[in-house]
Amino acid sequence: MFNSGAYSYVDLLTSAADYSWRRSEVLNNNISNVDTPGYKRQELSFESVLSDAVERAGSSSRNLTQTVRNIDYNCVRPTIYTDNANLSYRLDGNNVDIDTEQVELASNQLYYNGVIDGINQNFSRIRTALTTT
Repeated sequence: MFNSGAYSYVDLLTSAADYSWRRSEVLNNNISNVDTPGYKRQELSFESVLSDAVERAGSSSRNLTQTVRNIDYNCVRPTIYTDNANLSYRLDGNNVDIDTEQVELASNQLYYNGVIDGINQNFSRIRTALTTT
């Protein structure tokens, strides 16, 4: 089968967009539980999962393009974990700080917009290549 790798970066960016979408859900859930006694904030691990996948894919290659092509995106599954590192200073045991969550949500939105712009630019280059030939 023809494998040019033209969509390798799109696959990588799609994984990043999926992560950002899920992270916004987790952050919104934290915000909605800001007044729930005993609730512990949750977070999504993606960077470490992606880093491990890149290491596995690039162990035999120093070329970034080849490494991106070799990533098994089925293994890049972010997982939700409870953030117990943030100690609660509240009497009810809740460790959600609304200001932190809102900043993280805004940052995540900017990240998502950047990833989507990257996907659009990649498809725009492919579209340009197809129409100019």
